[in-house]
Amino acid sequence: MKKIVLDIALGILIVFLMTSLLLFLASAPIGATLSNIWQGSFGSKAKFAQVLAVWVPLTLCSCGLLFTFRANLWNIGIEGQIMIGAVCATWALRPATPEQPLLFLCGAVIGAMLGGAGWGLLAGLLKTKGGVHEIFGGLGLNLVAQGLILWLIFGPWKRPGIASMSGTELLPRQLWLPTFDGFRVTPLGLFVTFLAITLTWLILTHSRFGLRLRAIGKNPTGALLFGLVPERSYLAAVIIGGSLAGLAGCLQVIGVYHRLIPAISSGYGYLALLLVMLSGYRVFPVPLLALFFAGLNVGAIQLPIVLQLDSALSGVIQGGSVLAALFVIGIHKARPRWASFLPGIKER
Repeated sequence: MKKIVLDIALGILIVFLMTSLLLFLASAPIGATLSNIWQGSFGSKAKFAQVLAVWVPLTLCSCGLLFTFRANLWNIGIEGQIMIGAVCATWALRPATPEQPLLFLCGAVIGAMLGGAGWGLLAGLLKTKGGVHEIFGGLGLNLVAQGLILWLIFGPWKRPGIASMSGTELLPRQLWLPTFDGFRVTPLGLFVTFLAITLTWLILTHSRFGLRLRAIGKNPTGALLFGLVPERSYLAAVIIGGSLAGLAGCLQVIGVYHRLIPAISSGYGYLALLLVMLSGYRVFPVPLLALFFAGLNVGAIQLPIVLQLDSALSGVIQGGSVLAALFVIGIHKARPRWASFLPGIKER
């Protein structure tokens, strides 16, 4: 636990220093910018609810990526898996009637998880059967999923009399997930996310499946000697990751936007990749880091309004955080080499 806390502290410190440097180079007031980000994300109950609304899909995607990273797979296609989950959820709810909302909502959740899992399985089959690296296969499937959403919004599912980038027609209110009074975040989404965190930790650290993933990820050739089949574990990992991403896409539809929009994934899949890297591929740092990046994502929205800063600055800050994450990983990899030259340094 001490190691985890120290790694999180080191990562956040480097992110803070990198952010301060970027703000300085952009001639932005460091103190005022950081203060506005904080106030824009945690300054009120309503703003904190917006942070939690981002935290839910970001954490779900990160939990899914923990499975694929454990098997040493780069599931870049998780962005497309969110989109397909959202598409499947919308498809399940289009014929819904207000008299049977619970039945259709359950169908939307199941359909979204199956859709995300199937899209992840497709990426896995491209790797195991087609020899396509998961990064290239995932990126290609992301583009296909984005194209499918645009085709649906401007084609079969367009709003009556108009096709707009604002998305499809709003779902009936009976199909919206309930929220706390004055706190626009769905309690079901929070519950599902905490459940996903718990199950991810249990499976990866206290199950034979988690042990197999770890063994195959560390040494797939050596795992064969123990009768393990890497291809099966690869497919199982991307199916689990895809199902959690599909669930995130479903919650975006029924709990946040209440319709299908072109940017339904909001880049959370790519951001989750950074988050998991910064966590050191461990479960417990994920919720805290997700809260940090969700706050940064939401709080930076008001920078153009209050400080007249370019709205792209938020993306620059997140890009700097990527460098910080890579630096932390580099420190971990370099520690054994330092230990060979400096006797006082021991590998953790």
